[in-house]
Amino acid sequence: MEEKNKKNIDRRRFLKVLGGSTLASTASLYSCKPDKNASFRGNGSGDIPAEMTYRTTPTTGDKVSLLGYGCMRWPTVSNSSARDSSDEIDQEMVNRLVDYAIAHGINYFDTSPAYCKGRSEHATGIALSRYPRDTYYIATKLSNFAPQTWSRENSMAMYRNSMKELQVDYIDYYLLHGIGMGNGMEDFEGRYINNGMLDFLLEERKAGRIRNLGFSYHGDIKVFDYLLSRQDEIKWDFVQIQLNYVDWKHAKEVNTRNTDAEYLYGELQKRNIPAIIMEPLLGGRLSNVHDHIAAKLKQRSPDSSVASWAFRFAGTFSGVLTVLSGMTYMEHLQDNLRTYSPLEPLTDIDLAFLEETAVQMLRYPTIPCNDCKYCMPCPYGLDIPEILLHYNRCINAGNIPESRQDENYAKARRAFLVGYDRSVPRLRQANHCVGCNQCNPYCPQNIDIPKELLRIDKYTEQLKQNLL
Repeated sequence: MEEKNKKNIDRRRFLKVLGGSTLASTASLYSCKPDKNASFRGNGSGDIPAEMTYRTTPTTGDKVSLLGYGCMRWPTVSNSSARDSSDEIDQEMVNRLVDYAIAHGINYFDTSPAYCKGRSEHATGIALSRYPRDTYYIATKLSNFAPQTWSRENSMAMYRNSMKELQVDYIDYYLLHGIGMGNGMEDFEGRYINNGMLDFLLEERKAGRIRNLGFSYHGDIKVFDYLLSRQDEIKWDFVQIQLNYVDWKHAKEVNTRNTDAEYLYGELQKRNIPAIIMEPLLGGRLSNVHDHIAAKLKQRSPDSSVASWAFRFAGTFSGVLTVLSGMTYMEHLQDNLRTYSPLEPLTDIDLAFLEETAVQMLRYPTIPCNDCKYCMPCPYGLDIPEILLHYNRCINAGNIPESRQDENYAKARRAFLVGYDRSVPRLRQANHCVGCNQCNPYCPQNIDIPKELLRIDKYTEQLKQNLL
């Protein structure tokens, strides 16, 4: 007992140490790549109140913080995100972020065996194990994407290893991960039905080793509808969906295989199933919006960050249990805490304003890449996500000239080409794509990746040769 008490954290001491901490970085000249802090496009202001908004899980009565910590972007010792880097995770900083989050009311932490190149559960387990087990909720997933993990033996090993890495003997929220991806029903049956894993997980819930059972959905709507059609039998405790103010009504305009969040949320509401929200920022695109859009958001609420609009939108719906955010840096955590401590729900006028904003955003043809890196590694060494994200950043910055007659052609051309070389090493750029199509089945956003890489490569060559 004495040793356990030593592990527990004096919250006041950590608040005193961490209260004013910030991290700073700057963007490179001519590069379209923003700095780490620019993703929230504007500073929240004022002290951070400890008045977190909570929602209740109907089946277990859990009082869950509306802001959930997504553990897929833990910081590394090189001050980058472990989602993007193979560098060692900065455990001390992870601990500090968790301490600050818990001190300000966050109690839901979402991880997966697939996050941070397989290292997220371990780092999350270390940070949370210093607290009493009944003071936080841990969510993790059966991330058996690859066919070699579909066997019952390998899937069971993944499930049991999660408990080992997280240092727990039960999991509060367990998910079937990425339902609808790949080949839809065929993959779902291979991952969870043919091997008996769904039946096993239902038994684990009965035994109390899983307290709440649900699934995260991407892709094929037939799989989503099928799983909800079995609600009377399975009794899903929650479902994780992608919801933001663009995907609410325009998901198919972003990607034809996506489903509007309005439909997904509505189907869950009919069955009284709480929604857990992923991608509230649409993979960061709702915080790194076009300059014109950012100006409109800031004009409407000068003291709020651009990102806070998206988080308020997701939290406004009463059937939302928690909204996940992958917060690598203290600034992001603090900004989100201001939004949810407590939440100020959007008004009908605010919602109409965001609908207008969504329509305007669709005029800028960004690629719906959420930087999940499920397409990686590429067998030919391409850095697929960074290629797509560089293109998106340049669109938002106005650095995609359409012709040499454009007023800012020379400046935009240089920004695109220099930024491309700085963001993506030349041997990993789009011109090395051979169209093998190995990446496409793993993309939750159903992007035709080889097609987009070919388009970007063609555009890049036109810029290099001044052929626009």
